[in-house]
Amino acid sequence: MSDLFTWQLAPLPTLLSLAFGYLLGSIPFGLILTRMAGLGDVRKIGSGNIGATNVLRTGNKKLAAATLLLDALKGTAAAAIASRFGLDAGLAAGFAAFIGHLFPVWLGFKGGKGVATYLGILLGLVPIMLAVFAAIWLIIAYFSRYSSLSALVATAATPVVLWFSGNEKVAVLFALLTAITWWKHRANIGRLISGTESKIGDKG
Repeated sequence: MSDLFTWQLAPLPTLLSLAFGYLLGSIPFGLILTRMAGLGDVRKIGSGNIGATNVLRTGNKKLAAATLLLDALKGTAAAAIASRFGLDAGLAAGFAAFIGHLFPVWLGFKGGKGVATYLGILLGLVPIMLAVFAAIWLIIAYFSRYSSLSALVATAATPVVLWFSGNEKVAVLFALLTAITWWKHRANIGRLISGTESKIGDKG
């Protein structure tokens, strides 16, 4: 743990990792896919979000699934490819991919909420943790029927599990990503508190 906050990236590799990650993360797959399918601008329906949940509101489940997969894989690609140059490079690229998804320069810095990309980064850095995240999500979803609550609990648990499994540096990154994810879900948190959040399976 002595090197927990000692990062081994020189200035140039750091900048390259951050730039690479951000460019990958900022690709707005939800917007691209819905336009290619002739469904218009996904930002003009539902929540105005470019993520898979809002793409699902177009009624096209396959398109929503494709958006979820691609938003995840851009995080995986950024973290896994950069990690070939060391863990710290992978952490930097993963963080930048997450920020790119949330704040893509091409869309006026208005992007998605980041859960899919969060999962993709997790897959790229500590693959087994994806199963842990999924298990937590499914358990909370089964008992609460709230998708948002399931994601919030799973993201909160992720850095804790990472820390106690010996992945301290990755845990620090995911603690930061979790804090940002919760901030992006503040409207959902408000609805959960007030009891107005939609449950899994609700219509309308």
